[in-house]
Amino acid sequence: MNSTQQRSLVIGEALIDIVERDGKILGEHVGGSPLNVAVGLARLGRGVDFLTHIGDDERGRRITEYVRSSGAKLVSGSVTADRTPTALATLDDSGQAQYVFDIDWQLTGTPEVTPPLVVHTGSIATVLEPGCRAAVALLDAYHLSATISYDPNVRPALIEDDEQARGRIDRLVEKCDVVKASDEDLQWIDPNRTPEQVAKTWQGLGPAIVAVTMGESGAFAVCEAGVARVQAKPVDVVDTVGAGDAFMTGLIDALWSLGLLGADQRAELHRISVDTLTEVLETAALSSALTVARAGADLPDKATRDAAQGRSGGLQAQHG
Repeated sequence: MNSTQQRSLVIGEALIDIVERDGKILGEHVGGSPLNVAVGLARLGRGVDFLTHIGDDERGRRITEYVRSSGAKLVSGSVTADRTPTALATLDDSGQAQYVFDIDWQLTGTPEVTPPLVVHTGSIATVLEPGCRAAVALLDAYHLSATISYDPNVRPALIEDDEQARGRIDRLVEKCDVVKASDEDLQWIDPNRTPEQVAKTWQGLGPAIVAVTMGESGAFAVCEAGVARVQAKPVDVVDTVGAGDAFMTGLIDALWSLGLLGADQRAELHRISVDTLTEVLETAALSSALTVARAGADLPDKATRDAAQGRSGGLQAQHG
């Protein structure tokens, strides 16, 4: 398949973040972890189909325009919700946010899209009923042809049964080729073990790569060949909104550049070397650094990231 025809499918929530402090609304911003990944990949020049569940209302139209302006395509049937989801983020004196979600998550049918090279999902879309069941069914359907990537991006405020959610996460990990989580996610999932212990356990369940972000402490990833580690890029942090999503986007994009995506490359992906995985993590960490240097989840486009990389050789395909 020609690389210009290869596309990704991102499945998950899109919402409006309403930011509030001292009872006053400071602003409304387009948000949602899967939406950020879809927009981030499109800005890097990748073909993206985005399946979500929003309303045909003012907020929904704002999301639709945001997705389209990035170059991503909203999958038909995504605008069928009674209302567009929101997340009310109430800021305390230190700037930390407490979230209250208003979201109805549903999916129906199989998306009418070009067969994807990679399918990504995560966050609310994989734990909230009833749509989470349909999302998992789609992963099963696409596993035969596509690389499956997943970011649990745990939202405790939306989880009613912690143990059920942990079980769902473990079962999803088994279905995936690439998993990315934060150290905070893993602390919630298994507080009795270190992030590296959990990552190694997960990698043993089936994924080729399990990557873990640790904020200013950098990131690491586990593969069959061993453990790759990178430091966080030095950057003046404006805020950390979208940092994990930018890392996930950079991870997928780097593996795409190496020709390691698609079900027919699954064995090659499992054979990735620690050195190559370290290069992949460097690209992901750069995408994250460029995002935290700007306000909000403003993921970099290809020109911005390429300039920051300095075009010093870059990533090269591992095979012919």
